[in-house]
Amino acid sequence: MDSQIKQIHQQLMNKDISCVKLVQERLDLLKANTNNTVNSLLDTIALQLAAKVDTKIANGETIGILEGIPFGIKDVYMLQGTYTTASSNLLKYYKSAYTATAIQKLLDVGAIPIVKENCDSFGHGSSSENTIFGAVKNAINPDLVGGGSSGGSAVNVAKDYTVFSIGGDTGGSVRQPAGYNHVYGLKPTYGRISRYGLMAYASSTDCVGPIAKSVEDIRLVLNVMSGKDVKDQTTYASAEISESSISNSRDIKTIGYFKNFIESEAIDPDIKADFLASIEKIKAKGIKVKELDFFKSDILVSTYYTLAMAETASNLSRLDGSNYGNRIEDKNLKESYAITRSENFSEETKRRIVGGNQVLSQGFSDEIYLKGLALRDSISENFKKDFEEVDIILSPVTPATPPKIGESLKDPLAMYLSDAYTVGFSLGQLPTLTIPQGTETGLQITAAKNNDELVLKFANFLKDTI
Repeated sequence: MDSQIKQIHQQLMNKDISCVKLVQERLDLLKANTNNTVNSLLDTIALQLAAKVDTKIANGETIGILEGIPFGIKDVYMLQGTYTTASSNLLKYYKSAYTATAIQKLLDVGAIPIVKENCDSFGHGSSSENTIFGAVKNAINPDLVGGGSSGGSAVNVAKDYTVFSIGGDTGGSVRQPAGYNHVYGLKPTYGRISRYGLMAYASSTDCVGPIAKSVEDIRLVLNVMSGKDVKDQTTYASAEISESSISNSRDIKTIGYFKNFIESEAIDPDIKADFLASIEKIKAKGIKVKELDFFKSDILVSTYYTLAMAETASNLSRLDGSNYGNRIEDKNLKESYAITRSENFSEETKRRIVGGNQVLSQGFSDEIYLKGLALRDSISENFKKDFEEVDIILSPVTPATPPKIGESLKDPLAMYLSDAYTVGFSLGQLPTLTIPQGTETGLQITAAKNNDELVLKFANFLKDTI
């Protein structure tokens, strides 16, 4: 699909449609939607901003490429004056006091936020069922999960309720729902986009990521959000990616794939067959394909969840009802803390906090947490060696197709294992893009650190190849 952003921009400039009408149409669709993607509508602010865009156009002024474009925000990002609930009871009535850097950059170029989107509570889940607003329903089949944790964001893009949405990816939370709903979803190189104003889940792997219907729209949004931020010391300055730089793939000579992903007993036979068929089509274009060895998927999942649970236990310790959250009073301060967290956190969030506290506790931290850190270093080293041999790593997004709503809640372990093909790239802090091609849940394109441009370049190549 060609760029929706550019198409709408031209319509606005030609006065084929007013910005107010454009935004109102999307708001009406969101109000009527039955996929449970909406936590709160931003109709007042959206229509005010749209009216300003129309005034500029009426005065003959030129508008920027993203100016007037309606977008969605996963409900874990601060947007000053709006409810930011993280789909949780604890923050059900919390209003942001400031705006996240990535969102502010979009506002600065005139993009219009229209909705805070449903997600797994605090990002804890892979299905967007762990939410007080009801399970997000898949855009293609509403009996299936929308994927998580950025399920509402992916479904809104797939259903054309938003032109693009901003999700958050810790271990696959943009890429997996993008695959489930047949759209593009990018986890950029860690540190390319500021995390300031994103509610922290696991700080060492959290990434801000765009979801859209085309590679070009991903590029446009990524360029705006990227860059160094004094409020996030993990960020770095990055060069803008031009449209021409991703238009040909002549410098991509060799790709690789992890054979243990494809030979795993857990992979759906159809996904395996479709993936291997895609590999053959790539070979037919003259690109060399190399089988790579990697850590077993169960090691990747256990390493990721060991570290992620430890970090989330630490990050969520501030939510005690004293400074933030719905406080429940009890006979003393300690009991108030306990009942506030017990009653307001979801079962999945409590499971991760308890697991994280155990990982970090005396007697376990050396045996579990430090071992997890050492494994993460080994995984990163493995990636370095791989990218000395190949330009791109291609992989399925998930080992299986989306489960029915309710199944993941019954089997948390199965939910964790659905992240088997995404978490490794998160641990390596690598740029990875889901494309809606190649298998039922798409393909994942990964490049070396800071090589986001190559990922987009190969995605453009695959549009006409598979």
